[in-house]
This record gives sequence, C-alpha cells and structure tokens, in this order.
Amino acid sequence: MRIDILTIFPGMFAALNESIVKRAMDAGQVQIVITDLRDFAHNKHRSVDDYPYGGGPGMIMQAEPFFLAVEHLQRQASSTGKVILMSPRGERFTQQKAAVLAKEKHLILLCGHYEGIDERVQDALVDEAISVGDFILTGGEIPAMAVTDAVVRLLPGVLPQATVTEESFMHGLLEYPQYTRPAEFRGMKVPQILLSGDHGKIRQWRREQSLLRTLLSRPELLQQVKLSDSERQMLLAEAARRKIELLL
Repeated sequence: MRIDILTIFPGMFAALNESIVKRAMDAGQVQIVITDLRDFAHNKHRSVDDYPYGGGPGMIMQAEPFFLAVEHLQRQASSTGKVILMSPRGERFTQQKAAVLAKEKHLILLCGHYEGIDERVQDALVDEAISVGDFILTGGEIPAMAVTDAVVRLLPGVLPQATVTEESFMHGLLEYPQYTRPAEFRGMKVPQILLSGDHGKIRQWRREQSLLRTLLSRPELLQQVKLSDSERQMLLAEAARRKIELLL
C-alpha cells in the first residue's frame, strides 16, 4: 500500500517513524509519503490560504494547491488512489472503515487547517471525507495519523492475525479484560478461570466480559450484535441493575 499525506506541517508526522508503522515501512508493507502542500503554492510567500468570500473570521485554504498536489501524487504513483479529506463533517471513522481502507492500494489523505478548505476541493477532488469524532482540532494532521495507524496495522503480515481479530470493535464489541504475570499483584488476583486451562470456559468468560464492557461503555453497539437468548437476558438484567437504558 501507498499512503500519501498532504499537509502544511510535515514535521508533525515524525511520530509515524516509530513502532509498528515504522516496522511496516521497513518491511516494505506500506510506503508513506508526506508532502508539503506549500510546495504547490505559486506565490513568493508560499501561501495556501486567503480571506473567505462573503466575509467571516479566519482564512480559507485555497483549492489550487490541493488540486495541483493531488494530480502530482497521482502521476507519481501511476494511480488515482482514493482521495480522503480529514473533516469534522465527514463519515465517522470506525474499525470497520479502517478494514475497508486497508484493502485499498493507494490512499491520499488531505489535511485541512484554519477555518476550512475551499468547498470545490470536496466537490470535485475528494472521494470521501472522514471524521475521527465529534470535536474540532486545529488541523487534519492528528486525524490523518490516526487513520494511517489504524489502517497500517490491519495490512496482511503487519500484526499476527489472531491479535487483530480479537481486538475491540472487530466483532462489534469492546475487548475483554487482559492479564499477564504475576497472578497476584498488590492483592489483586487474575480471575481464576484464566488459570484453569479450560479453553471453552475461557472463551465463554471472555465473551461475557466483552458484552458487559460494551454495555457499560458503549451500549448502543449491542444493537448490532447477534446475541443468544441467555446473553440477552444477562444484559437486560445487568442493565436494569445499573439503571442503563438498553434497547435489544
């Protein structure tokens, strides 16, 4: 996979040269190219923004640098790629969306700044917009890093398959509690079931814990999960006990 990131702050992406993403790049599983949008500004100050038509606060990023940069990257990669704008107006980013994007061969991520980007970029250049949550950041760089990290770790061979399939959200639920040695620390003991060696009972315990964790933190996710009759009754009873509104 190739991931291109367009930004006016390329130095922010030094964090991608660490950990699992760095190992994936070193192994040739992904190529990440950071491009300075200012390189495509045709003025002596390398400015990529201007005042908004109609008035209003702040500055708006111009359309031309984005179009020129994306067209350059597409020629360079011999691929149109999927052009994605980081935007609070976009589709909510999820683990399922990360899995979809991990099947692409080429992503081009656009990082906005200031008061926004000329609407013609989204109208004629962007394939889709993605939001990482219902909050506003100073720019699209942190969301682009989050999307890149989430996608790269799902590429074949980057992580063991068992690690990926057991994570939160992969089956619509939050992940169950995890423990390692020692079996007792400061009076806190690992649940005895995990020490039993009975893998069937361990799988059942983990499923129940995932359901309960999801109930407590993200109960709306349970509406999309296939439940057995006993699981449904367990959740309804626990929701009633904790006074949590639950629709199943």
